[in-house]
Amino acid sequence: MFSEVKFPVPWGHLAAKAWGSPEGYPVLCLHGWLDNANTFDRLIPLLPKDCHYVAMDFSGHGLSSHRPAGSPYHFLDYVSDVRRVAAALQWRRFTLMGHSMGGAVAGMFSFLYPEMVDKLILLENLGFLLAPEDTEAWLKSKRMVIDRLLSLEARQQAPKAHSPEAALQRLLEANRHLTAEGGAILLQRGATETPAGLVYNRDMRVRTQSRESLTVEQCVKLLQKIQDRVLIILARDGLLVPHKLESKNHFVIALREAFEHTLKEHIQLVEVPGSHFVHMNEPEVVSGIISNFLTVHSTRARL
Repeated sequence: MFSEVKFPVPWGHLAAKAWGSPEGYPVLCLHGWLDNANTFDRLIPLLPKDCHYVAMDFSGHGLSSHRPAGSPYHFLDYVSDVRRVAAALQWRRFTLMGHSMGGAVAGMFSFLYPEMVDKLILLENLGFLLAPEDTEAWLKSKRMVIDRLLSLEARQQAPKAHSPEAALQRLLEANRHLTAEGGAILLQRGATETPAGLVYNRDMRVRTQSRESLTVEQCVKLLQKIQDRVLIILARDGLLVPHKLESKNHFVIALREAFEHTLKEHIQLVEVPGSHFVHMNEPEVVSGIISNFLTVHSTRARL
């Protein structure tokens, strides 16, 4: 059983789902890009019952309000979403669990507010957004953010409606790691039924997100600040398996190598069978690992 929660923000509200007693050990769960809080629906029921889990929708996702007109989505906006929800819950110290982009947000929050993070759980993410390889690529990525935002504003198209079958098909075509069951779970929160059909809830501007990128050296330094309380779970058929990556993603390979050489004894990194959405498709594959990590509660965690 879960309950729906809304947290007021200046542009509307941030929506979330909560499981367990508010008196339980606090765990804030962060979904991936274009996903929503339902990504944790099959995993959380398998985790320790003495925790209080809150899975939030980032701005522009799920049931959360879209950012004001004319505003782009910056990566740090999602980090500030986390800070706002933690303040509303009056959580002084808690565990962060993030999938994909949510893991990068969780990582950045941990580096900015290390005193607030008891433990960090990263699902199919290394805690960072990947840096472009050269200056020209960096400039091109920033220009693209601005141009895409202005193009969206100029068109001002009404959201398209789809039949339930077509909406699910589009979602599955965009993400080969999702099963039909997982896609249907995400659509329950990610789309609204209208007379014309299903309309996706997400703000199209989230596709123009401006990222905050780091070098490998910066990543290792930051992870050392919170070492001994980090769990990273990667799927063997996911997005971050070194031998399956394209050469342009050598950043990930270098970071994995840095983990092995510099942080091996201080960060728990586990590879499991499955794809990028293993926590949804086969939650029992990761639930035991996460439960064991959560079971050793820190006495510093406080509501």
